[in-house]
Amino acid sequence: MTKRETLEDDEECLLKNENSGTDDDPRINYRGWKVMPFIIGNEIFEKLGAIGTLSNLLVYLTTVFNLENITATNIINVFNGSTNFATLLGAFLSDAFFGRYKILAFCTVASFAVNCCFLVPSSLKCILFVYGKTHHRPTEGQMTFLKTGLGLLLVGAAGIRPCNLAFGADQFNPNTDSGKKGINSFFNWYFFTFTVAQLISLTIIVYIQSNVSWAVGLGIPAALMFLSSIIFFMGAKMYVKVKPSGSPITSIVQVIVVAIKKRRLKLPDYQYPSLFNYVAPKSMNSKLPYTYQFRFLDKAAIMTPQDQINPNGSATDPWNLCSMQQVEEVKCLLRVLPIWVSGILYFVVIVQQHTILVFQALLSDRRIGQSSFLIPGASYYVFLMITVAIWLPIYDRKVVPLLQRLTGKEVGITLLQRMGIAIFFSILSMLVSARVEQHRRSLALIKPLGMVTRKVEFYYKQFPENMRSIAGSLYYCGHAGSSYLSSVLISVIPQITANSETGNWLPEDLNMGRLDNFYCLIAALEIMNLGYFVLCARWFRYKGSCSSSIELEKAAKQSERSANGVNDSSL
Repeated sequence: MTKRETLEDDEECLLKNENSGTDDDPRINYRGWKVMPFIIGNEIFEKLGAIGTLSNLLVYLTTVFNLENITATNIINVFNGSTNFATLLGAFLSDAFFGRYKILAFCTVASFAVNCCFLVPSSLKCILFVYGKTHHRPTEGQMTFLKTGLGLLLVGAAGIRPCNLAFGADQFNPNTDSGKKGINSFFNWYFFTFTVAQLISLTIIVYIQSNVSWAVGLGIPAALMFLSSIIFFMGAKMYVKVKPSGSPITSIVQVIVVAIKKRRLKLPDYQYPSLFNYVAPKSMNSKLPYTYQFRFLDKAAIMTPQDQINPNGSATDPWNLCSMQQVEEVKCLLRVLPIWVSGILYFVVIVQQHTILVFQALLSDRRIGQSSFLIPGASYYVFLMITVAIWLPIYDRKVVPLLQRLTGKEVGITLLQRMGIAIFFSILSMLVSARVEQHRRSLALIKPLGMVTRKVEFYYKQFPENMRSIAGSLYYCGHAGSSYLSSVLISVIPQITANSETGNWLPEDLNMGRLDNFYCLIAALEIMNLGYFVLCARWFRYKGSCSSSIELEKAAKQSERSANGVNDSSL
């Protein structure tokens, strides 16, 4: 293929991407920041409602339901893990069948209905049954109400979480400089507003639940969900609504199956030009350059005498012949997965901020000065949110321009570099937490107190366009894995340490345990995770950033070595 032909193909693919994807008009009218008030407004009030319902749930389970700390923590971890994994289903339905707009519309309304019609009434019934019986455990019926209510919340979270961010990015033209800058800035401001919503939920709503009334505190989120629905539908006529392009999972499976079928075939000496290179005319995915990694998948694009081609250039049987475009899309997915694994361990640190930290807070002196005002235990996570809320605008407006001048790169430093820095700081976080716990515990034993944005952007940009909702769900699946891993740790560690010299690290009364050792254990896991991440980052290749000519030059050198009789053991 000549350079001229390549340029013509790229221009044709660009034109097709610009003129496909809306429900009402074949040509996209990108509104950009004009529709952000509706999308971000919807996100703020949806998160206010969802977080307002769930942020104080751990305290509710231990103080109202009288569950043990480990039991309550495991319920939270399992629920969070299941909710985050459910985003895979929402992402699949969005990308394959309904589109992001319809999924968001349905799940936004569903979340409001669940809050109003089931969760609040069931919670109020549980309060009526349990309140005043502070030494009794909940009955099976009360637990069934609670678990069913939490299960129904999966409906809303499964669709909203993976689609909301990708839907917002859809409103910017990714083929223009202003659109690319808008997407980068949108990610920062999206998480800033998300942080603001968390701040309000963790302070005002949590305070009302803990100190005024659980009924009122659970009713406010339902009203906020209603407001979220209204704001979302106000911008309905202005949104860019990308149509679903069929199941992207099918294409992935086809590449793997065909590569296995043709595993015994030998790749051509000069691979890329002789392989089946076809891009569907209506594909929303940008044309990907050839990459040298995962070459065994290239065999799926080897044409044999048995393979037939349709008049439009496509393969007659896609289960016997795949295009290099399909192969490169699968390579994008495989390159991201090792980075995703590192996120599971990273998010274990975040999980502790929602669970164990709450118990630490409940065991601490939460008064402000000499006043009788007590900061709710679940509100301690707000200090992390305040830091993020302050840092993100500074980073977007001050740090990024400085880094752009220093590095000459559009985003200052790469996404992988930012993620590596985050893992490093997670290690420091756990070490500082361990030291703080040592000090808190020593004070408690002397004078006992009263009773206790970057992975989403990375996945979005590195996945093919027709899998952006799935890319969003991958972020939440990392949270799910960390929730399950954390649940395993807090269940296994007490059993392992029960007969040790230091005693149980995580007893019911943390003052008698060694939570600092638990934090040091997580810090050790994060150190290993950082080493693993650095290896993955050095190996990783950004989608479309590597020039095709460089990759083809590698292939040409490989061909030359093969011609000289040098075996390629990597195949």
